[in-house]
Order: sequence, then C-alpha cells, then structure tokens
Amino acid sequence: MPDNHQVERWIERFPLIKGFSAAHLQIARGTVHFPVLEAGAIAYELDGACANYLMCIDGRTRVFRMSEGGREVLIYKVGAGGTCVLTTQCLLAGGGFPAESIAEERTELAAIPASTFQQLMAESPEFRSFVLDDYSRLMASMFTLIEEVAFAPLEQRLARRLLTEAGPDGVVHKTHQQLAADVGSVREVVSRILAQWAEAGLVILRRGQVEIADRAALASNRLH
Repeated sequence: MPDNHQVERWIERFPLIKGFSAAHLQIARGTVHFPVLEAGAIAYELDGACANYLMCIDGRTRVFRMSEGGREVLIYKVGAGGTCVLTTQCLLAGGGFPAESIAEERTELAAIPASTFQQLMAESPEFRSFVLDDYSRLMASMFTLIEEVAFAPLEQRLARRLLTEAGPDGVVHKTHQQLAADVGSVREVVSRILAQWAEAGLVILRRGQVEIADRAALASNRLH
C-alpha cells in the first residue's frame, strides 16, 4: 500500500486525479504502486507483456528500437508529467511492446495495473478523457518525429536535439554515441559534425558533454 506522500506527489504531477469520484479514487489509490528505476534500468523489453499503465512522476525514460544491424533508433522520450504512448497502445489493443524502454536517469513512476486501467477506462469519464486526449497528442508527436527522421537533414536533427537536451547553462550531458542514437545516426558522423560546429564557434566540446555557444545559430539552422 503506497504511503500518503507518494500519492500526494502523484496527484500533484497529474491533477486530473483530483477529478476522480470518491469510489474511483479509492480504487486507484488501492492498486497504484510506485516503482523507481535507477539510470540504465529497464522499464520494459521488446515483446514484453504490458502489465501497467505508466505515469512518469520524476526522471526520464527513452523508448527505442534496435535495427537488425544493432543500431539504436530513438522513438521518443517520456519525462516528468508524461505517459508512454506504446504502453497505452498495448493496453488498449493488446499484445506485447513493439520497442524497448530504459531509464536515462533515476525515474519514479506511478504504475496502475492493467485491470484497474480497464476498469477506470470503462467507468471514469475523467480518466478516459485524459488517456484518450493524451494518446492523441502523443501519436501526433510521433508522426512529427517520423517526418523529421525521414525528411530533416541530420544536421538539423542534431541541432534540435542539442537545443532540447541542453540545461539552463546550455550544456548537454551526453556522449557523441548517445547523441548519435538520439538522431538515428552513428557516432563517427555525429562527431564530425560537432567538430565542424566547434571550429565555427557554435558549440564547445568537452568529455561527455557539449556546450551550446551560439544558440541562435543552431535554432535558425545556420549550420554551415
């Protein structure tokens, strides 16, 4: 049984829960659990069974697929306040996960068992609206990602990833290999582009991190 502090943090991150009826809130509180994944831990595996509806309270996971050649292709990431579209898809349609997911940093999840998910979907208009609206939004973002991977030049994808990942100090704490996985490329190509950008003064390269030196140039795609 989760303690009150865990439940309060869950409700704070997902305010929709406040709109549950007393009966549905009791059901949710009585079955939800709060797994914690350390960085690098597996959230779910390819073809694995979908046992829970996952809501991210803190941290971040990455969802990806490995090609036959062993190259990782990023599908999307789930951060605090987010849910996993593939998890929702599996719960709604059945079947196993079509991809894999791992925690990029220490991640706390709220996990609603599949049986509770199905009951709330059938009985709670508030929960059903949240799930379906969120699912539609996430599907739209996935199509945007597919369009980007299919048509956007690699330099543009890399620039967008750096801008997305950068902290307030402009630093991206990732290796070239990790960035290559994020943009669907290989380390050698990403390293070559970053070296060109460093020479042009757009970024500063350090071991295990990239500092953005000219955010405007990256944002406006002035990359050459």
